[in-house]
Amino acid sequence: MSKRKNNAMEDNTADQANANEEQQGHESENNSSNDANHSTTESSHDFEAKLKEQEDKFLRLYAEFENYRRRSAREKSEYLSSASQEMIMAMLPILDDFERASKNNENVTDIAILKEGFQLIYTKLGQILEAKGLKPIDAMNQPFDFNLHEAIANVPVEDEALKGKVIDQVEKGFYLNEKVIRFAKVAVGQ
Repeated sequence: MSKRKNNAMEDNTADQANANEEQQGHESENNSSNDANHSTTESSHDFEAKLKEQEDKFLRLYAEFENYRRRSAREKSEYLSSASQEMIMAMLPILDDFERASKNNENVTDIAILKEGFQLIYTKLGQILEAKGLKPIDAMNQPFDFNLHEAIANVPVEDEALKGKVIDQVEKGFYLNEKVIRFAKVAVGQ
């Protein structure tokens, strides 16, 4: 019986040692799984913090862009308004000249004086517009160019040198700062 007891005790000791080893294995698994969970939680917090930081940067950038867009629209509106104002201010002397001419025309009997007054006003208007960048397109006797001219008629010509050239200008064309703003309406020799 004592052998049996010894064997039973040895078995109990072995079982207890196995149980201790299993428990330590479970504890180490739990510790490593706790470490993994802890590590995952930390990386999750880091990710959330970075996400919030990026979201904040995005919102700030978006707000800056919206402010820039509004400011640009306001500046463009102010620029157009001031450009219009500048042009009107330049044209006011012409308006004054026409007003004076209208008052003087009531008493004028000499047509030559009347013509001279209108010619002075026309010249003054041309100078103001030229100072603002307006230039007429020289079309007469020039080869037809669809970038500058609008053909409204083809006219048969006997002279071969006039074929394909502008022989009559119905309406002047104009450049504004080297950009065509109105095409010259012309008749082209055919």
